[in-house]
Amino acid sequence: MFNTLTLSIARQSVRWPTSLPAIASTSRLSSFALRSRHYSTPTPTPTLDDGEKAIYEKLRTAFPGQRLEVQDVSGGCGSFYAILISSPAFKGLSTIKQHKLVNQCLKDDIKGIHGLQLKTIPEE
Repeated sequence: MFNTLTLSIARQSVRWPTSLPAIASTSRLSSFALRSRHYSTPTPTPTLDDGEKAIYEKLRTAFPGQRLEVQDVSGGCGSFYAILISSPAFKGLSTIKQHKLVNQCLKDDIKGIHGLQLKTIPEE
C-alpha cells in the first residue's frame, strides 16, 4: 500500500510512509487552507500564571485589540516573557514607538524581569 522508510534509533524501529495517498494531494491541502476560517474575535486566553495574568491585564486595558498573547518563556520562573499584541493604538507609529508604548505601560513589571520579547501589530 505505502512504500515505507525504516529508521532504527536506540534499538527502536520507526516507519514513515514515503508517499502519501491520493486523498492528501497538494491541491486538496491548498483548497483546505483557502477554506479555513479566520476569526475576528480576540484570541482566547490560555491558563496563565500570576505574572502572565498581571501583564495580560495591564496590556488588555491599555491597548484593546484583537490579539494579545503573553507567555512566560523562562520555564515558569517569571524572568523572561514573550508578548504578541495588536492594537489600533499602534497605527501609523514606527516599531520603536510601538515598543516604547508597551514598555512604558509595563515599566514596573520590567524592573523585575531579565528579558522581554515583544511583537506589536498595528490594527485598522
